[in-house]
Amino acid sequence: MEKILAGYVGRLAPSPTGALHLGNVRTFMIAYLRARSLGGKVILRIEDLDHPRDKPGAAREAVEDLKWLGFDWDEEYVQSERKDIYREALSLLPAYPCVCTRRDVENAQSAPHAGEQLHYPGLCRGRFSSWREAAEFCGEGRLPCWRYRVDEGTVVSFTDVFAGDYSQNVSSVLGDFPIARDEGGAGYTLAVVVDDLLSGVTEVVRGDDLIPATPAQILIAEKLLSWAESKTSHSVKIPKYCHVPLVVGPDGRRLAKRHGDTRVASYRASGVEPETVIGRLAASCGWGDGKKASLHELIDVFSLDTIPHAPFIMI
Repeated sequence: MEKILAGYVGRLAPSPTGALHLGNVRTFMIAYLRARSLGGKVILRIEDLDHPRDKPGAAREAVEDLKWLGFDWDEEYVQSERKDIYREALSLLPAYPCVCTRRDVENAQSAPHAGEQLHYPGLCRGRFSSWREAAEFCGEGRLPCWRYRVDEGTVVSFTDVFAGDYSQNVSSVLGDFPIARDEGGAGYTLAVVVDDLLSGVTEVVRGDDLIPATPAQILIAEKLLSWAESKTSHSVKIPKYCHVPLVVGPDGRRLAKRHGDTRVASYRASGVEPETVIGRLAASCGWGDGKKASLHELIDVFSLDTIPHAPFIMI
C-alpha cells in the first residue's frame, strides 16, 4: 500500500438505495485515484440513512462490486451505527421541527420555476416547542423534519477544486433547509458533515449535481468545528470540495434504467473483466485509450487536468 501522505483523507460514500452503476464507479474511481495519487487515506462510508429508499442487501453488494473492481480502503463504517453522534451534533445547531409538506413549500413560493430548488420561508419557525409536539401534529404515517434556521443575507462562497468559484445566497435560494427526518438528527445533510469533520476528510470528491447542496453543508460545518475539535485528536477543518461531471445517457440525463443495464453486478455476471470496466471509464477521463487497466496502474497517470468538464455520455 502507498505511503499515507499526512493530511490528505478522501472518502467513498455509496448509498444502498440501488445497485452500483457505471456512473457511481466513475466518480468513485476519480475520488480513489485522487487520494492514492497523493499517497492519501481512503475511507469507505455506507450512507444508509435514507431508510424508505434503502434496498435490502444493497450495501453488501456495493462493497462486493467495489472490491471486484479493485478498490481498497483504510477504514470503513456505516452511518446507521452512528446515530448518537448525530443527535449530539443536532443539539448544537439552530434547528427547529417543521411539519410542512412539499406542496406546502411549493405553495409558499412567490415565483416558482421548474427545476429550481425550493425555497423555504420559515413557516414553522417558532411554531412548535418540541419534536414530539410537531410529530403529534403530523399524525400517523408522517414525520416532521428538522430545518436549519438560516439568517437573512447568508451567502456562502467557495472555490471548488475542479468546478471553480461558486457562490450562493442560502437565505434566498434555500431558506431554512432540511437536515434530518429523525427525532435524533440522523439525516443525510447533517450526517455527511459530521462524518467528514470527525473522520478528518480533507477533500470531498463527488458528482457535480451536489454543488448546490454544498453551501448548506459548509454552514453546518462552520457551526460544528469547535465541537468536532473536542471529539477528535486531529485538527479539524472544513474539507475542500471537488465536484466532477456525471455520467449521462444519450438524452443528457443521469444514468438510469431507461439507458439500459449499466449495473456493475450485470458486468460481473456476464463475465466481463473488471479491468475492462475500469479501462473504459479511465479513457473518459483522459487516462488511456480504453484498453484494460487496473486502478493501481492508473495511480501514476492520474490527473484532474485531463478530465473533461462536460458530462460523459454513455452510449
